[in-house]
Parts: sequence; structure tokens; C-alpha cells
Amino acid sequence: MSTATASGPPDYHRGMSAPPTTASRGPSRFVKYTFLAVEPQWRRCDPDQRAQDKREFLAACEDFAEDHLLQSFSLVGMRADAELLLVAEAENLERIHELHVVLAQSGLMKWARTPYSFLGLRKGSEYSDDLRLAPRGFRGKYVFVYPFVKSREWYGLPADERYRIMQGHIKVGREYPGVDNHTIYSFGLDDQEFVVAFDTDDPATFLDLVQRLRVTEASRYTVRDTPSFTCIAASVPRALNALDGEPIPLEVPAPVL
Repeated sequence: MSTATASGPPDYHRGMSAPPTTASRGPSRFVKYTFLAVEPQWRRCDPDQRAQDKREFLAACEDFAEDHLLQSFSLVGMRADAELLLVAEAENLERIHELHVVLAQSGLMKWARTPYSFLGLRKGSEYSDDLRLAPRGFRGKYVFVYPFVKSREWYGLPADERYRIMQGHIKVGREYPGVDNHTIYSFGLDDQEFVVAFDTDDPATFLDLVQRLRVTEASRYTVRDTPSFTCIAASVPRALNALDGEPIPLEVPAPVL
């Protein structure tokens, strides 16, 4: 698999022959990571009410997914503070906003909170000619996500020096073709500078990659790369069902009298 890039995490499989002066960017594609957790009291609600709450949430997701990329993941059992992740991609911030307004109208969101939320933009990298500006979904069984911030010292280095350092980082990443990177830029849009996400079918390989990257020269300029989220790919219905262990029953039409 090829890997996308950012000033921190690079494109691990394609390096540029010379440092560019600017990073290219095509039409805007905003990406939103929304982590949710439901209050324990919701699981004690009537089963019919819980099913209705999930159906309303599912309907909002299906409406957005008709013409936009939307993927869901379960974190049940992975973390204590987040249980479901939605990753939505749209051409403008208004559409991201509308999705969350409609989600908030569902019964489920009356019992849910958003412990983490990351917003970013697809953008070409300073360190790779693989722009990856088009919508691109995760394909692996597992997705790993974390916010990323580099030090001001990093940005004070000459461009040629930053490029040289990142090529060493890229060289390590090329040894792990089964781990795909989906980095987006967040400068000014959110608290972090990047949202880094990797997908793979082998969590152990991802662990090995991250451990190797800790000893690269680029790593010394990392300020923050936590919290880290381990997510299991799941359809929206399956991710919702994991919240209470109950399937969403099909709605039976009322008999015509």
C-alpha cells in the first residue's frame, strides 16, 4: 500500500527528489473525526427506546453517506472514554456542520457525549509528490488515530534540513507496506497540527512501525502524539449494536385497517 504524508508522518513509499518550496493543494476536502461515548444509564433504558435511538442515528449517517464518504469504527473494549468513531469527509465545513446538527437530533445523542473531536483538511505534503487529495477511505480491519504536534524548533530549521530528516523517517516507513497512512492537516482549524491515522490488518506490524519511528531523528521534534485510539472497522449498525449488545430490529409497518 502507498502511504499519505504530512510534515510529521510522511508518505512512506514515495519521497521527492528535491525539497519543494510549497505544498500543492487541490479542491478542499475536510475530514472530521468524531469520537462518541454513551452514558451508562442509556443501556438501562427500554430496549424499544434504545432501538429507536439507534435507528435515528443510523438514518442521519445514511443520509450523509448518500453523497459523501462516511466510515464508522467501534472502540468498545479498546478505551474507557470512547466507544464509537465516525470519520466524515466533505467539500466544505457547512456539510460537516449539517451532519452533526442532524446527528444531535437523534435520541442516541441525548445520551452521548463527544470526548474527542478532530478536524482537518487534505493537503499535499512538503516531503512527497503523492498528493492524495481525493477522498480515500480506510481499507484495513484496524485504524489507529492520534493528534500530532511538532515543536517550533522543527519549523525553525531550514527547509533542506527538514527534508533531509524526513527522508530518514520515510525510509523506515517503506519497510512496512502493510500499514497505510491517512494524515490530514489541522493548522488553525483545530488544536493539533495534524490528525494522523493508519490502517492495517495487522496491529502488531503497526506497533513495530511506531516503535521503529521513535528512534528516527524526526521523532525528537515531536511535542504531542497522544491520545492514541485503537479502532475496529465496523458498519454503522454494527458499531451501534456494540454499544448495548443488542441488534437494531427492523421496523414493522403498522397493519392497514
